[in-house]
Amino acid sequence: MDPIRVVLVDDHPVVRRGLRALLESLPGYTVVGEAADGVAAVREVQLTRPDVVLMDIRMPGQDGLEATRAIRTATPDVAVLMLTMLDEDDAVFAAMRAGARGYLLKGAEQQEIDRAIRAVAAGEAIFSPGVALRVISHFNGTAAAPAAPSEPFPELTVREREVLDLVAAGLRNAAIAERLFLSQKTVANHLSSIFAKLSVDGRHQAIIRARDEGLGRP
Repeated sequence: MDPIRVVLVDDHPVVRRGLRALLESLPGYTVVGEAADGVAAVREVQLTRPDVVLMDIRMPGQDGLEATRAIRTATPDVAVLMLTMLDEDDAVFAAMRAGARGYLLKGAEQQEIDRAIRAVAAGEAIFSPGVALRVISHFNGTAAAPAAPSEPFPELTVREREVLDLVAAGLRNAAIAERLFLSQKTVANHLSSIFAKLSVDGRHQAIIRARDEGLGRP
């Protein structure tokens, strides 16, 4: 069988090197590209046409969720497997909505990463054990009841909610960009998307809506 072609996307070079070494130590893999942010990831996927993209979520510039949406739109035959530190329901379901086929937590064992990549390459969906239990509970309607309120503004991405939270806290674009390791242009683009999704006319109305939902607090 042909080897599974993989693109590695993570803003930390050490993580990418570790993943490359891991995959190259296993039979049946070829790492065909790497990227350190979402924009570079989309470009690398279009150039190399891999079978699987191993994708981080939080990265400077375009994050992994936005990159996943772009990849699934442009190259729907490419499977995206999230590999992230974010063990949050909001991030898991945002990744699913973006088109990811799997969700693993960093720290997964070599055998688990190997199994997950092969699964998504074969068209299956796969999640880390703890994440899978929460996904099953959610779709079975048995998720632990209102112990934790749902995130406000579910129509926003994780990154957009982070930006809105900082706007509601009174930060200007330059400070938000510095805090989230983004360019000011990217922050402005996020704000335009936020205003459109919330149907508000601008920053002032967005702040009011955000504070009403509890964002912007220390």
